Amino acid sequence: MRDTVKHQGLRNQLASVLKNKGITDEKVLDAIRAIPRHLFIDSSFEDHAYQDKAFPIAAEQTISQPYTVAFQSQTLQIAKGDKILEIGTGSGYQTAVLLEMKALVYTIERQHELFKKTSLFLPKLGYYPKKFIFGDGYKGLPEEAPFDKIIVTAGAPFVPKPLMAQLKIGGMLLIPVGDQKQIMTLFIRKSNKEFEKHELGDFSFVPMLEERS
Repeated sequence: MRDTVKHQGLRNQLASVLKNKGITDEKVLDAIRAIPRHLFIDSSFEDHAYQDKAFPIAAEQTISQPYTVAFQSQTLQIAKGDKILEIGTGSGYQTAVLLEMKALVYTIERQHELFKKTSLFLPKLGYYPKKFIFGDGYKGLPEEAPFDKIIVTAGAPFVPKPLMAQLKIGGMLLIPVGDQKQIMTLFIRKSNKEFEKHELGDFSFVPMLEERS
């Protein structure tokens, strides 16, 4: 669990790369500078941890590319105290970014291996989600709704209706929609029945898994 001056320098460089790619939210960039991403990935990839790339993690999943994490965080305009539902905890890196930005994070992971690993790992770094749930992200978390923001970090073939229903009025859902390639899609809830939709370009995510009974 070593975090050195060299690692900090590499994080500063990564933040500069992301800034050049259009990430302008200083809170997002500060989170990227603060979080030791090399600790979230397999040690064999450590030398490359601060490149703007995705890497494999357990259970055939990936840790998202830093630009993707930063883009999603910036798009949702995270404010201190925002109540956020995260679908797909994965390595916990996106979770850590949201927590660095002082959000209240409820996070759901479908892969048991990852759930166990990440739920033990995040507290070791001082990151404490409000709730860490092993379960089906398609169902959301109705008992804690409504949420200010919902972020989905896996490719979904369709937009799950429960997630739409669990947004508060004025809330935002950001979800990559599609099978092979995904279109990053933002929904803003305008009223009980009305949602504003914005398509924000192509991204590539591992698929969102649904519980198989």
